Amino acid sequence: MVWPRIFTRGRGRGRGRVERSGVGDGAVPAQPTPLPSLLPDAILHRILSLLPAQEAVRTSRRKVNAGDPSSSWASLHEDLWRSATTCPRRRGILDPRFHPRGWMLLPEGRGLHPGHGKLRGHVRSFHLSTGAIVRVRLPHFRDHCILYSADGVLLLQRDHDTAIRLLHPFTGDTAELPPLETLLPRVRCRSEVSRWCSLRNICGACISVGVGDGLVRVMMRPIGVWNICFATSGDQQWRVATTWDRINHRSSTLPFHGKLYVLLRPHSVRGENEVIQIDPPQHCLSEPSPKLIAKFRWPTSDESFRLYSYRLVECNSEILVIGTKWDAVYYSVYRLADLMLGRTVHVTSIDGNALFIGRRSLCVSSKAFPTIVPDTIVMPDTKIYLSQYHLSNGTLSQATDGVIAEEKDIPGPYSIMCHIITCCSPAYW
Repeated sequence: MVWPRIFTRGRGRGRGRVERSGVGDGAVPAQPTPLPSLLPDAILHRILSLLPAQEAVRTSRRKVNAGDPSSSWASLHEDLWRSATTCPRRRGILDPRFHPRGWMLLPEGRGLHPGHGKLRGHVRSFHLSTGAIVRVRLPHFRDHCILYSADGVLLLQRDHDTAIRLLHPFTGDTAELPPLETLLPRVRCRSEVSRWCSLRNICGACISVGVGDGLVRVMMRPIGVWNICFATSGDQQWRVATTWDRINHRSSTLPFHGKLYVLLRPHSVRGENEVIQIDPPQHCLSEPSPKLIAKFRWPTSDESFRLYSYRLVECNSEILVIGTKWDAVYYSVYRLADLMLGRTVHVTSIDGNALFIGRRSLCVSSKAFPTIVPDTIVMPDTKIYLSQYHLSNGTLSQATDGVIAEEKDIPGPYSIMCHIITCCSPAYW
């Protein structure tokens, strides 16, 4: 196929002029042919469904601002995106394609939590792979606090009635869920303050949308509830799964592609670690369905296995298992896909990324942030300093100056690493 030349980009008199499709002075100027009209609908929608997370967010922002004539990029691509994509308005949560994956709320530091008066209702988000930073106005934080971020969608709690609300930070779409206080009877703490603190401390949460009913479903695991809690938009209260009861405070939970993955520790040295995949409920009356997908043993044959700890992390769209020992600074990294095949292959390179480890884990590109050392694990060590473990040679070095626990001791301006590590701890939100 010979594609027609529509516009010229040369210099001189012909710059920006429309070429003529015919021969002679009476020819009619050729009109720009929209790209979507050149592709079959099935192929076009397939391409759009495979867009990276950052492109999906750009699509959302184009559609939301398409009516603003001052936005040059919106006017340039308005016809293309309107004819080729679904508008994210009112579908930012219902359509998983518009979930802002890879985006994370950026804690400002120095006590400037979301909703602080000095921020005037604005918050900033940054992309873990590209380093792009977006500042948006979200008035919801006047009476809400953040509990978690799942695929970039914020999990909020309303102050006066503890109702849970999902918020898309770029489109403003929301989804209502039951109050958090309906889970208080299931919390394993005695004092009222401890019960609320452990209930608001979310180890992992995931969002899915029912194919048949189009309802939003959320599964989450508060640290104070030793099981999976789940609810559907429109429910009056949260429910707790009853099909298994092996999850406890030492289990590692990871949300991944709308599902939860839980690593269960053995009770004895002869036991095996088990990785459970938990699928969301299929309908309103069903429960999450667990499935055993991998088993592996501790790398020791004595009682020191209790000193080892494993956790699940996401890196480059795959699940990694990170193991460490409490009395020694040593990390071992495995791919879950290898463990499912019965292979224990140490990973010494994570494609130049860095893993930030805290209450939760984040995979950050060193190409987007030059101060981050590639192929490292960044974490606060026992002295509360920020350290980095080099996977290639197994050495440890100090990542930044200053004490993370006391922000006044960190010399200004902050390093981006200090901001990112606070993303792993909801207490800074």
